[in-house]
Amino acid sequence: MNTPIQILKRYWNYDTFKPLQEEVIHAVLDGKDTLALMPTGGGKSVCFQVPALYKGGICIVISPLIALMKDQVNALKDKGIKAIALTSGIKYSELDTLLDNCIYGNYAFLYLSPERLQQELVQDRIKQMDVSLIAVDEAHCISQWGNDFRPAYQNISILREMLPQTPFIALTATATPTVTQDIIKNLSLVNPAVLKQSFKRKNIQYHVIQTQDKYHKLLRLIKKHPESAIVYVRNRELTLTLSNYLKTNGCEALAFHGGLTVEQKEDRLKKWLNNTAQVMVATNAFGMGIDKPDVKTVIHFNLPESMESYYQEAGRAGRNGKPAFAVILMNKSDELAVKNQFLAVLPDVQTVKQVYNKLCNYFQIAYGEGENSTFHFDFNSFCKTYSFNTLKTYNAIQILDRNSIISLSNTPVRKTAVQFILESHNVVSYLETHQQLALITKAILRTYGGIFEQKVNINIPILAQKTGIPESAFHSALQQLFKDEIIDLQQVNADIEVTFIQPREDDRSINRIAPIIKQQTQQKINQVNAVLQYTANDTTCKSVQILSYFGEANTTPCGNCSVCNNKQKTKPNPAQLKNHIIQLLESGPKSSKQMTEELRCDEKEIIVVLQVLLEHKIITLTKQNSYKLSHL
Repeated sequence: MNTPIQILKRYWNYDTFKPLQEEVIHAVLDGKDTLALMPTGGGKSVCFQVPALYKGGICIVISPLIALMKDQVNALKDKGIKAIALTSGIKYSELDTLLDNCIYGNYAFLYLSPERLQQELVQDRIKQMDVSLIAVDEAHCISQWGNDFRPAYQNISILREMLPQTPFIALTATATPTVTQDIIKNLSLVNPAVLKQSFKRKNIQYHVIQTQDKYHKLLRLIKKHPESAIVYVRNRELTLTLSNYLKTNGCEALAFHGGLTVEQKEDRLKKWLNNTAQVMVATNAFGMGIDKPDVKTVIHFNLPESMESYYQEAGRAGRNGKPAFAVILMNKSDELAVKNQFLAVLPDVQTVKQVYNKLCNYFQIAYGEGENSTFHFDFNSFCKTYSFNTLKTYNAIQILDRNSIISLSNTPVRKTAVQFILESHNVVSYLETHQQLALITKAILRTYGGIFEQKVNINIPILAQKTGIPESAFHSALQQLFKDEIIDLQQVNADIEVTFIQPREDDRSINRIAPIIKQQTQQKINQVNAVLQYTANDTTCKSVQILSYFGEANTTPCGNCSVCNNKQKTKPNPAQLKNHIIQLLESGPKSSKQMTEELRCDEKEIIVVLQVLLEHKIITLTKQNSYKLSHL
């Protein structure tokens, strides 16, 4: 294994590199600091993993996302490559052992969050490691003008001071020219090789479709392109509503959101990956680290929050190089909705202070304490306790997370602990008069020892599987046993875990980040406005608009987006369209949707002519909201 291509073949089973990968790898192997700007699906991880394996030693990878770190570490382990991730929640004693393993255990990759890098213990041990390469993933997070800015990223340059001879590679899929310069400056990259692949995805057709009935249009698109699809929405409830709507209308669809258990996520992902289900209706919790090559269509049912996130999510289509579609469905209410969802709920400095103070009180953290303490966090219960607006509170907590005051882990926690507080013979007597609870109670007693002496965590899904009794029946039985004072019951249903990174200092903690909060508010306003400009601009090619946003000039129209297609159409004049509609209605009543489909015209043009025909009483509306000729 003495060449990069041999390493690629052995571990990834590819015979050739993707575009730009080889150039990036050779720049790294030449010892240069390197900045790689590659679109989603371009294979960024290979650009540091292959040269790291070639060079030997250990590669330190800085990444902001725990889920992405775990995915990459698991993928490397599956290939027989030793890798480790130091995520939040690891005890100090365990951390000490894991770092020793990195020094003496022949590990190839050490994944760290930027916050973990700030720990003195971690820094001391890194100095003892044979570090051959430092990779900074999602490098746009280092810029205040980047998507998902994280101040802790600006401290990564400490690695340059500790390991001045070790080359850096920074990687991102969504960097504007301003962000690119920030990355170079803030990482102290020395004469870097800046290698950029065009953000143009020639095989993706970008469409913005104005429609009064998004549900109908969505169904038409899914049925028109029966291959694998993703539908992005903005909330959990809508994932359920849309997936049910699609299933009712003959399309196999699944809902995916952050509130699902790990088992549910894995099951639904598996069904979608093997094409048992065509459509995944998802929040933006879905997609990171997932590389499904045959996704034909990505549809945004709601407007995305930024052009960066839109480009990443749309880029999950067509990774096999075949023609694919990225569609935004729009109606008149969307502009107000996106402003209400992303701008009206932006917390100011005072709100962030209030949320932080109540968060500390909620977990009973005393002033000056709480550092590195982790808690299960039921977000809805927290908001209810203090009568907080959920969206504004969520955004405030996200600010605390991004600024390294707390750390959030989005893994739902479902724990049930039980202790029988009656003597065993009394439990037997109770069950004689409560036969409906006997099977469930005996199953618990047979499975868990010591349950009369102390609280024991029980696994309800496993119990249900063993007995064939539904999980809901177990939950109901436990509530009844608790109500009848047979057991002591403790249930934890937490959406996330929260770790306090800094000791509690109330206002002082927030005052330090107040300028960042204000700057990020302005950045969010700019990002939402950029999305609205993109959707409203129906004169410039959609692909050209996206490329211009990311700093690519002098690009040519794609010829197949919604703008280019409209320019190529020969639009009928109103008089012609009027005659076409009358001829169509001679055969019977039609809805505006049916006329749009049959006449292949823009729905807005159809509606204008229909209004004129109604005013002149040439047509009338039926009880079913269809149109018919007045004389028929």
